[in-house]
Amino acid sequence: MKHIEIQYFKTTVGELLLGSVDGKLCLCDWHKRKKRKSIDDRIQKLINGTYIENNTEVMDLTRQQLNEYFACKRISFDLPILLLGTEFQKKVWHELMRIPYATTTSYLNLAKNINQPKAIRAIANANAANAISIIVPCHRVIGNNGNLAGYAGGIETKKQLIHFETLTKKDNKCCP
Repeated sequence: MKHIEIQYFKTTVGELLLGSVDGKLCLCDWHKRKKRKSIDDRIQKLINGTYIENNTEVMDLTRQQLNEYFACKRISFDLPILLLGTEFQKKVWHELMRIPYATTTSYLNLAKNINQPKAIRAIANANAANAISIIVPCHRVIGNNGNLAGYAGGIETKKQLIHFETLTKKDNKCCP
């Protein structure tokens, strides 16, 4: 059985649970999310591992890049990540990573972008199962009507992230 090394990391918008295995980030998720147990169970099952508190180089790099993001010095991430889910979920998560900084899209647009326009509910479920928040920017997905839809970190956190990105882009505060 493998160890999935974890650490907690406080950001300006909430506490994240970071996890890595084999030098790759497999977890950057909201510590107090509603589906914490199901996300943790899925990760541990797919890795065939258990959590152990320990620091790793990739977690140091993740904290550094997240700090740069919140300091307006980074608009994208360059981290070795391990996406743990079904092939469909991975397809959705890869599409999320194509959403530009300070831009939002709808579940319908995501469904169209992966050539599955009728899979809106499945897209929303895959989005909700994302275990690498901010880096795989599920916060940039909004409802088809333009309203904010659910978010693992909470709607207020989603609103803060979208507002932060929009303001910093508008004011040219973030440097790529």
